[in-house]
This record gives sequence, C-alpha cells and structure tokens, in this order.
Amino acid sequence: MSGLRRTCLHDLHLALGARMVPFAGYEMPVQYPSGVLREHLHTREKAGLFDVSHMGQVLLVPRQGGVEEAARDLEALVPVDVLGLPAGRQRYGLFTDDSGGILDDLMIANRGDHLFVVVNASRKEADLAHMRAALRATDAALVEDRALIALQGPRAAAALAQLVPDVADMAFMDVAVRTWDGVGLWISRSGYTGEDGFEISVPAPFAEAFARRLLADPDVAPVGLGARDSLRLEAGLCLYGHDIDETTTPVEAGLAWAIQKVRRTGGARAGGFPGAGRILAELEGGPARRRMGLRPEGRAPMREGTEIYADETGGAPVGRVTSGGFGPSIDGPMAMAYLPAGLTEGATVWGDVRGRRLPARIVPMPFQPTRYRR
Repeated sequence: MSGLRRTCLHDLHLALGARMVPFAGYEMPVQYPSGVLREHLHTREKAGLFDVSHMGQVLLVPRQGGVEEAARDLEALVPVDVLGLPAGRQRYGLFTDDSGGILDDLMIANRGDHLFVVVNASRKEADLAHMRAALRATDAALVEDRALIALQGPRAAAALAQLVPDVADMAFMDVAVRTWDGVGLWISRSGYTGEDGFEISVPAPFAEAFARRLLADPDVAPVGLGARDSLRLEAGLCLYGHDIDETTTPVEAGLAWAIQKVRRTGGARAGGFPGAGRILAELEGGPARRRMGLRPEGRAPMREGTEIYADETGGAPVGRVTSGGFGPSIDGPMAMAYLPAGLTEGATVWGDVRGRRLPARIVPMPFQPTRYRR
C-alpha cells in the first residue's frame, strides 16, 4: 500500500491486530481480530472507538469582525442557516453545485469567534480549494496536527466521562473545548452510527495515549471501517460518493431536513446558494426520484450497483442500489436506492441479484432506531 497516507494512530492499529486497507488515500483499519459482526454489535451494546483522522478538519476564521462574517460567507456555499447557529452548537450541511448536486456533506460548528468544519477525507483538498476560492472575508485553514477519534455507543458517555467528567452535560450536537491531562480536546456530541457518542479532536502527539486510555475501559473496543459502514447503513445515513454526489440533490437524497426555513422560499435569506433554483423548486413541488430504504426478502443482500425493477419480469430498471449489505442489529439484509418518487412505503420492487430478480419491500429509514441523546 505504498503511496497511501497514514494517520497518527497507524501504529496503534497494527498493535491491535487490525487488517489495513486503502480508503480515501489512506491506509485504514477495516476490522480487528474480533471481526466486523462483533465490532458492530459491541458498538450497539457498549462503545466502539473509531479512527476518523483521515477526515478534513478546517478552521474558518473571519479576517475582521465576528463569527457572523464567516457564517455569512459560508452561507453562499451551503443551503444551511449558519448565521442562526448559536455558539457551542453544530449542524449538518451540504456543499452544492450550480445544478443542485451535492459536492460534499459536512459538519459546521460555531466556536464563538470562528467556525470549525469537518469534511470527508476524499473531498478535503477539493473542499478546501472550493472554500478558499469562494469565501470573500474568511480564511480557510486545514488542521493537520490533530487526530480525530469517534467514540460511539450507549456506554460512550460513561467511558469518556472517566477522562473528561463534564462531557455528560453536553447535549446532542453540542461542541466544546475541554482539557485532558493538560491537553486541549475539541469535542462534539454527534456521530455516524445512530448511537449516542462523541467525536474528539486531539493533538497528534497525544492521540495514541488518549485512545489507549479509552480502550482501557472494558466497555470500549476498537472498530474498523467495515462495522462503521454497516452501522451507518442501519441508521439510514448517506456515504458521500455512494448515496450522494454531484448527480443527487439534497431533496432527492431525503436531506431536505438540513435546509432550514430561513433559506427556503419565503425565508429571510432564501436562496443565495449554488443550485438554489432547482433545490427550492424540488422543496416546493417534490423531486422525480427519492432515496428509499429497502428490505430484501430472504437473506441475500442487494449490494451497491444492484439494478431495481418495478416488476418481477420485463421492463427497464427503475433505480439502482447505492448502499447495501447485511444488518447485524436487524438480522437481515438492507439497502438504499434511488427510486421513482411515486413508489410508496410497503410497495414491492425487484432487485437483480446474480441474474435473478428477488423481491424487496420499500420501508422507512432508519432500519435500526437511532438513540441520540436529545
């Protein structure tokens, strides 16, 4: 795997027996000796520790004035209410292009005098260039000297509170700066599994020691990319480059909830972001297709790329699976696909699996109930 970048936790992964694979230009752990199934279920039952240091951590600092200057700048790139985001809070956002497609999804945090943004690993260089080219009064700087660790699961708060006691007071989507052994931690209460949890930015020289302290708790186990994917799929969450990309709009993707009223037609700051014409029209009149959840009958998964048909025989495909696999928590296969908007929950469609059309029922998402701390 020459030419791949490594996170500062690489040696820890090897010491823990991880199987490493290429991912988004990095050498990353796909699983540990316990295996994907046990890692997945351990996260649902206790707490899983994930290395997400490959993701892009970006500081958006206004050149003059307060954080509202950076927020106003960023609103020209995202269909999100950034100006209304209070200090100490974060929200989900999307970079869109002129056709209404999604360039990336991201988390945006208001840290009082600047914004902190986390973007996907595969897009971080492109996103940084996008922001630097478009932001008029804000400097965008990639943070390269900090690791990013996710701690997820019903025991995550108790485990982290042993090291940082007051994290238990944080609500879902809160952000805060806390100290551990004299080291500054940037913490958010959020995650990508559907469980309660945290993402913690740690200075790189202290990241392994911090991770080992968490792993010393018997409720915490290391978890790789394999279980991360099955966990987020059970939670009905999108993966950039698979379920969302430049060919999908936020409304098609079922992400209209991320567009606050103030940015919609009739709102105080309606539009003003790339692709606003199409996105606002779809919010009003609906899109031609939507991302939908599927529960295939039987045990055979419908993987990414599986073509979906309206009938058991004949006809052209009406959609394609964007993510699919087996859900350990639901003990069965699950998938997401873009399908004609006229299809409704409860309807049966057919997926072509190795030359055979197998039935799947359209179901609501998430497949597994989420347990965020509200």
